[in-house]
Amino acid sequence: MIVRDATKADVPEIQSIYAHHVLTGTGTFEEEPPSIEDMLIRYRRIVTNHWRWLVATDASGVLGYAYYAQLRERSAYRFSVEDSVYVRDDVRGQGVGKVLVQRLIDICSEAGLRQMIAVIGDTANIGSIKIHADLGFRHIGSIRSSGIKFGRWLDSVYMQRPLGRGDSDIPA
Repeated sequence: MIVRDATKADVPEIQSIYAHHVLTGTGTFEEEPPSIEDMLIRYRRIVTNHWRWLVATDASGVLGYAYYAQLRERSAYRFSVEDSVYVRDDVRGQGVGKVLVQRLIDICSEAGLRQMIAVIGDTANIGSIKIHADLGFRHIGSIRSSGIKFGRWLDSVYMQRPLGRGDSDIPA
């Protein structure tokens, strides 16, 4: 498995992975899969802002992807990011997601960022919760019944991990 920066050429496979999660899972609250063109717009937003979008690949293609973006648009959030990770269904549970999130943690720490937040759809999403917990994220809260998908209420789980020096000082 190779982890590298995503390229425009990866977007169709990224869209396919995400579409599967939209249609079958509760890790995302989207109910209609975005088109390849819509996913390309999302990809461009990440790379244009100098954030990172990674893919894990092997001979079979893209196994999964992960990216980070600033937590909120206001400048006060400039040292805090939110991560997102999705893995191709046939390789779930094989460590792809964990490798991708760890790489994001390393990249963000090296860049001087201080906090990473995971917003995980559905308290039953034990795979994503476990990946984040194994990598040092702490559960910081949940928003009960924050979305409806597949005819039922879903919670949003919030997890947080300090990066680098965390909140031990104020970055310059």
